[in-house]
Amino acid sequence: MADLKIEVARAARAATVRLRGDLDKLTAPDLKARLDELAAEGRVDVVIDATGLEFCDSSGLWVLVEYQRAVGGRGGTLRLTGVHGVLRRVLEVTGLKAVFDDVLPAQL
Repeated sequence: MADLKIEVARAARAATVRLRGDLDKLTAPDLKARLDELAAEGRVDVVIDATGLEFCDSSGLWVLVEYQRAVGGRGGTLRLTGVHGVLRRVLEVTGLKAVFDDVLPAQL
């Protein structure tokens, strides 16, 4: 079982959240809590850097989708960068890629 490391860099209304490790049913609540903190601080333009993400299951994906809805409702954005592997495949197969403001693949 791998952990999830969450690093947050804050700016005025924005933040970049770097993920490393596994985003799954055990670690998704940690990400949700961090994103809720950002929303409470008024940071509604968020970039999730998934370059270091090794795995993402439906629990992790659901946290991202819920947050997209929350910030979108407040005039904000959620962008995913460094998308690769399982997360990239799931976003493409399910059509959820279109839910997010932007999805940028990892640079090879």
